[in-house]
Amino acid sequence: MDSKITIRIDGELVKTDRGASIFEAAKANGKHIPGLCNMKGLKPVGACRLCMVEVAGVNRLLPSCTTPAQEGMSVTIRSARLDAYRKQALELLLSERNHVCAVCVSNGHCELQSLATALGVTNVRYGYRYPKLGVDLSHPRYVLDHNRCILCTRCVRVCAEVEGAHVWDIAGRGIHSMLTCEMNRTWGASRNCTSCGKCVQVCPTGALAEKGFAVEEMIKRTASVERLTAVRGGGR
Repeated sequence: MDSKITIRIDGELVKTDRGASIFEAAKANGKHIPGLCNMKGLKPVGACRLCMVEVAGVNRLLPSCTTPAQEGMSVTIRSARLDAYRKQALELLLSERNHVCAVCVSNGHCELQSLATALGVTNVRYGYRYPKLGVDLSHPRYVLDHNRCILCTRCVRVCAEVEGAHVWDIAGRGIHSMLTCEMNRTWGASRNCTSCGKCVQVCPTGALAEKGFAVEEMIKRTASVERLTAVRGGGR
């Protein structure tokens, strides 16, 4: 069986590996699909819903990171409908928590901020919730600010799949979902945390950061974690 298949992306025929997702197929052919939860080497979960695409013959949008590419498939990754959907999704993310870029350590180095700029999100049409969320400063090296968390679960997956410590999880449902450490322990009281910092490096916002950094100083190094996943035989 041929290891390659042919699909059409925005009208262009491209080759991709059999078994690859639409997201991977697009990336391999130099076509960008926005996303905040997907990361090379980690299992895709379709959490952020920003990578939604249109597939011919399907009357609903599909998450490209969890939808396998199939021979002859015709995919649209850029359209007025998708642009509007992605802007709406970003606005809802921004309104749900307290993303105050001006005082964030990741200002200028934040994937959420960069994506909002790229998609032209200059204002939010929805009412801000302004929840009173805590900040966990108990760890000697790192800090968790729930106000900036977008529940992408990158930290959950890298801790479980790469480090094997299983420190993080998501507790609650819907709007009340929160990142939690070992059955609601403080991070500093964790029994399994190895202080490796992988969760901090893969966080796309300033929710997880290293202590000692001021505004605009926290630069995440996701490439270092991606190299580890490649060594262990992780995803594409």
